[in-house]
Amino acid sequence: MPVIARYAFITLTPAMLIAVGATLWPGAGLLALLWLTLIAAAMDRLLDAPVANDGDHAPWSDRLALTLGGVHLVLVPLVLLTLDDPDRSAAQKIVLFLALASFAGQVSHPNAHELIHRKSALLRGIGAAVYTSVGFGHHVSAHRLVHHAHLGTPDDPNTPRPGESFWTYLPRAWRGSFAAGLICEFAKLERRGRPANDPRNPYAIWIGGAAVSLALATGFVGAIGTLGWVVLVLLFGGQVLMSDYIQHYGLQRLTLPNGRVEPVAAHHSWNAPQGFSSYLMLNAPAHSEHHMHPDRPYDRLDPQADVPTLPHSMPVMAMLALVPSAWRRVMDRRAREVMNRAAARMAAPRRPLTQPQIALAARAEGNRVTH
Repeated sequence: MPVIARYAFITLTPAMLIAVGATLWPGAGLLALLWLTLIAAAMDRLLDAPVANDGDHAPWSDRLALTLGGVHLVLVPLVLLTLDDPDRSAAQKIVLFLALASFAGQVSHPNAHELIHRKSALLRGIGAAVYTSVGFGHHVSAHRLVHHAHLGTPDDPNTPRPGESFWTYLPRAWRGSFAAGLICEFAKLERRGRPANDPRNPYAIWIGGAAVSLALATGFVGAIGTLGWVVLVLLFGGQVLMSDYIQHYGLQRLTLPNGRVEPVAAHHSWNAPQGFSSYLMLNAPAHSEHHMHPDRPYDRLDPQADVPTLPHSMPVMAMLALVPSAWRRVMDRRAREVMNRAAARMAAPRRPLTQPQIALAARAEGNRVTH
């Protein structure tokens, strides 16, 4: 099966099932939830991780990302409307809602994360709309301006502190990323000579868009729509921050002899190169390469690179992180080993080049300049 077909089939199937579950057959909601949980866990053992595209960026990856963004913006109101359907049982509504929340966290978030890194205003706008529709628009600012700049340092609220449990990290990172992103946007306005309350501050969109989404949910569905949207916001935001917690736990940027922190490198992110979940999450588990090359599209990330690797897939590690004692037993030793190796590499003296190596390097530089 071609790579595009795998990405499309694995990501769009649960979306189609959720849509069918909200309109024609309630049982499809259960199938969507199973696809995103048990089936994903089983298929991760059978399906190989995606092979990186070594050529130019494939146009189909943008078209799929745009499609998934549009699908998310349709599924959210569609499912919220079913919460007020008197012909559905409470169990059917809950299952369909959980399927939507799982899809939003495992597909919509990685896809929107992909889109906000693109240069195209259309792609960035769709990604921002996805985050804003579920009250997490500030992530667009905080992720690009704070997380990528300060990853692995105390200045990044989304980097877990050593030994920090997910339950301690969650409220700290949520508040901290909102505030840090806002400070960065204020600083950008100040550099342009604009006041902090300038309506072009993206936070006016993030907060206003969330307010509009809540108002629409309340206006069309009533109190149950309000409750559903708020719960969706909490589940979505929790999954976004869970991803950051898992992918950066215990990994810090070391201090160089000159007092600065080292550049972002492969050993600052955990990766999970399982096949099915890598396709489902648009290669987001190839996280080290993303941080070293933020503008590189998902079809060109290499899940098989030599990087720190989690013992299980992202969904399985998320379940483990919910139990702090179990999480620390699995991850603390692994994180120490990664950081000890990084420190040893930094401390190792560099051997001087031999004369043949110097000559070879000179010839290579001459060829590069000539051509």
